[in-house]
Amino acid sequence: MALKWFKGKKKSEVATPTPEEQEEQAPAKDDGAPQPATPNDTTAPQPPVPEPLPAQTASAPAPGDSAPASTGKGLFARLKRGLTKTRTILTTDIDQLFSGKRQIDDEMLEEIEELLITADIGVQTAMDLMDGIARKASRIQTPDALKQLLKQELQTLLANAAPPTDALQEKPHVVMVVGVNGVGKTTTIGKLAAREIHQGRKVLIAAADTFRAAAVEQLTIWAERAGAELVRHKEQADPAAVAYDGIEAALARGMDTVYVDTAGRLHTKVNLMEEIKKIQRTITKKMPGAPHEILLVLDATTGQNALAQAKMFNESLGVTGLVLTKLDGTAKGGIVISICQQLQLPLHFIGVGEGVDDLQPFDAARFVDALF
Repeated sequence: MALKWFKGKKKSEVATPTPEEQEEQAPAKDDGAPQPATPNDTTAPQPPVPEPLPAQTASAPAPGDSAPASTGKGLFARLKRGLTKTRTILTTDIDQLFSGKRQIDDEMLEEIEELLITADIGVQTAMDLMDGIARKASRIQTPDALKQLLKQELQTLLANAAPPTDALQEKPHVVMVVGVNGVGKTTTIGKLAAREIHQGRKVLIAAADTFRAAAVEQLTIWAERAGAELVRHKEQADPAAVAYDGIEAALARGMDTVYVDTAGRLHTKVNLMEEIKKIQRTITKKMPGAPHEILLVLDATTGQNALAQAKMFNESLGVTGLVLTKLDGTAKGGIVISICQQLQLPLHFIGVGEGVDDLQPFDAARFVDALF
């Protein structure tokens, strides 16, 4: 059945760049005089700036974005809104499958499998789901019954997805953030920092993406909005040196959490992956046991390619958790299920919008409910 679908699969449309992708591709700007590369070259937190930001900084947070994340129905409403495209494919097409039929036959089973693959759940995951549906097909006579069965099967697949923990085992708790170009690492770090500061923690960000000129500027804006401290060096400085100075400053100032930003790199480029390994070794040299987390940021709009990225980064660095961004910009939200089943890595956060509140801790049950 999966082979039949692949033969008829149309070429995917090129996704329109989102603000987060524009952020990663922003043109270089004059950042003024270079900063001396010493541990004292840190930027202290500044109070939020009341006037609006320049129009070209599309990825920078709005003044209200430093507000604490909401809870309860507010979060679910954002999640449901962010999954609108995926939900439309699943629910509308399931309703149409039952048009003029009262029972599932072999032809409908093929159409259901094709529907799941279209949502980027993945071929193997779709086949596993279809095994369960086929065994219970005789009892399914309505679209609602099929949706309920799918929800049960998906929740079973996601049952082992590990949630993020709020308990910091070490102080400072060092988090290294990695990923390819354009996935939204800088924005994700800003949102995570704002979240932790709202919980009463002291956060420092090490701007170790010295390759892209706009990266330090954008991270500076996020740090100021959130109230985080920032360690930065001049453009094109050694990123490992920035990471080292960031850990040193965090130890001296009694920080709770350190986020180390890194330059985007293709997972297939061996020399670039070796450079990021050097950053990891430098952090460990300064603080044995660190980094305590290596978060890989993935772009949901890339679909199954995100799986290949995760496998390569995990082999090189030992990824401890995932962040999946831009779920609101794709009809392929099923990639969440594929990632959780195939990678056996905890999915910590999902991004369903541009606001701080739209980066949410992943909750498997709530995610499946929002899909239907």
